[in-house]
Amino acid sequence: MLKQMLSGMLLAGIGLSGLAYAAPLEGEKQVLLLDKQGNERLLGQILFQPQGSVSQYELHVDHSQFRDYFLSMKEMKCLEGPELWCHLPYPYTQPHQVSDTDLRWLSHDLLFMFKKPSEFGANFWNGIYYQLELEGDQIRGRAMAVDLNLLASPPESAAPPIGDTELDDIDRSQRWLPDLIIR
Repeated sequence: MLKQMLSGMLLAGIGLSGLAYAAPLEGEKQVLLLDKQGNERLLGQILFQPQGSVSQYELHVDHSQFRDYFLSMKEMKCLEGPELWCHLPYPYTQPHQVSDTDLRWLSHDLLFMFKKPSEFGANFWNGIYYQLELEGDQIRGRAMAVDLNLLASPPESAAPPIGDTELDDIDRSQRWLPDLIIR
């Protein structure tokens, strides 16, 4: 009897740990940007729908808190602060799919360009790519520098075009919103 109870508890524990592990990629979550002091700013919501070993996602950015700017012949939605933080969603067809080991397509939907409010035009080499990773029951993103000019033409393959070789560290003390969290 004791052996059956322990066996049942072990199996239940395995099942619960599997659920906890999958939780970051299931259901509706908030997407938050964090400034250098750790203050949170709601960017929007995301809905994850598990489908086997991957999850499809729908990202809904709350553009009501953005201001419209016309920069370099392009209309952009920008958050205002010590820098303008302009959201540049990935412009090409992509699967909107992630797994516990590959969050790159979601990172591509969370691209930003930053600039000082006093600067003229858009500087696409000032791109921000949030490198995402699962951390417990949430997803954390660390801002990395990327030249978004590489997205000027469609990629030649179906793989995410931005990878580790295109990313550089940023000076976190100089950037307004260096972190992102999804929970």
